[in-house]
Amino acid sequence: NNFLKNRMEDLYSKNPDDSSKIILRNLFRFTSWSIFILTLIFLINNYLIFWHEWPGLLNFFKNMEWFGLQPLRQKLNDQNYIQGWIQFIILIFAIISIMIYSYINPRKNLRIDAQFFEQFAAYITRACFWAVLLVGIVDVVISFLRVEDLLMPLFGENVAKELGRSVYRGTFIHYPLVILGFVIAIFVRTLGFTWLSLLVVIAEFQIVISRFVYSYEQAFMGDLVRMWYAGLFLFASAYALISEGHVRVDVFYTKFTKKRKAVSNSIGSMILGIPLCLVILGTGMWGKGSSLNSPLLSFEVYQQGFGMYVKYIMVGFLIVFALSMLVQFIGYFLSNVAIILDEEEIPQSVT
Repeated sequence: NNFLKNRMEDLYSKNPDDSSKIILRNLFRFTSWSIFILTLIFLINNYLIFWHEWPGLLNFFKNMEWFGLQPLRQKLNDQNYIQGWIQFIILIFAIISIMIYSYINPRKNLRIDAQFFEQFAAYITRACFWAVLLVGIVDVVISFLRVEDLLMPLFGENVAKELGRSVYRGTFIHYPLVILGFVIAIFVRTLGFTWLSLLVVIAEFQIVISRFVYSYEQAFMGDLVRMWYAGLFLFASAYALISEGHVRVDVFYTKFTKKRKAVSNSIGSMILGIPLCLVILGTGMWGKGSSLNSPLLSFEVYQQGFGMYVKYIMVGFLIVFALSMLVQFIGYFLSNVAIILDEEEIPQSVT
């Protein structure tokens, strides 16, 4: 008790102005980390619920017998109860961990937290670049071999048939390549998505050459361009946000002082930016038949014949966009709050 009392007095009693800044800093840090962690838990639970048939927290609570009352739905089996309790405990543990982290770091510069979020968003972008690059190259080769009836001579009849099924190609070809992309991004720390513009040009150039020189054109060639262009557009958005690359319609903003700009950016991030990302994830992944979950679960593909089997992956680009923008908006919000609270500048780390 004496330790806690002395610590509270040390933190909050030296200077009234400093005390109010500490309270605000803790509030903003707790809010930002809560949004981030709870979003990750939502995505993980979404995977467990719709891919592995876990009950989910809402279904779990509706099936509990609270205070002797009958459950709202049919009872779950023993395995589902265990899974539900695991999901509930993870949620409680996450909230408590955020509270402890905010409490033990009251004077920690918010820019340090902002740098973490910027680095995390950069990692997601790098990983998805490598995933899109690897999946695009491998899938276009498989599609070419399939169109030219070369899969059976090279891999046998059974493998050739399986590679013609989107579920098989997605599970055993695409997903391992996506995981490999996330591993590569740990060691290769350059912002690889900038190369996607060159890859789009190369893919478009080979279409022109093959069409007008060799009179050869297939559906998978256009699919590759669309895939890489969609990745370039969606993956680069988070980086453009922090580097001020987005187009601003400035009416009053350019005449604001540095603090007023920080206030405007903070309000915009918290009121407009973050809710938009949460709406994309929430509406697109709330149910099994939602606009994002449904194509991913069914490995949806194009219907124009022997094209690439990447339509469901392109739907997943929206999840990457929403998550990376959400994380970047959180970092942007904290860095601007740090300006408002007159926190000292810290060296920018390489992301």
